[in-house]
Amino acid sequence: MEWMLTIVAAVQLLSALAMIGLVLIQHGKGADMGASFGSGASGSLFGATGSANFLSRSTGVLAAVFFACTLALAYFGNLRGGAAPSSVLERAAPAQPAASAPASAQIPGVPASAEGGAQPAPAAPTPSASGAAQIPTK
Repeated sequence: MEWMLTIVAAVQLLSALAMIGLVLIQHGKGADMGASFGSGASGSLFGATGSANFLSRSTGVLAAVFFACTLALAYFGNLRGGAAPSSVLERAAPAQPAASAPASAQIPGVPASAEGGAQPAPAAPTPSASGAAQIPTK
């Protein structure tokens, strides 16, 4: 399976580089106007109109190969990460151990109970894994 991913990634890289080269070689649409005034385009390697057809068709084929390789890499990447959550927000928050204070300790700002000890502090709500608890409310 790994060798297939390597081959698909290499084909994608080569098609991208070839497509960049072909796009840079092609003439713009305004360059054809100079050929009608005798700039010598008829003596080119592919003929008067053959260059545009060959290069544009080659670019289209390479774009299709690049698109197919991109879809294949996305599909194989989706097959790999099915078990574990891939987002930080989807992971469960780690449990934090509660700090235990001695029973005879007086917590500042908390009134003492009738027995003389400190009242236990209310339990803090656990933050949700989505991060909604971090949004300030009015």
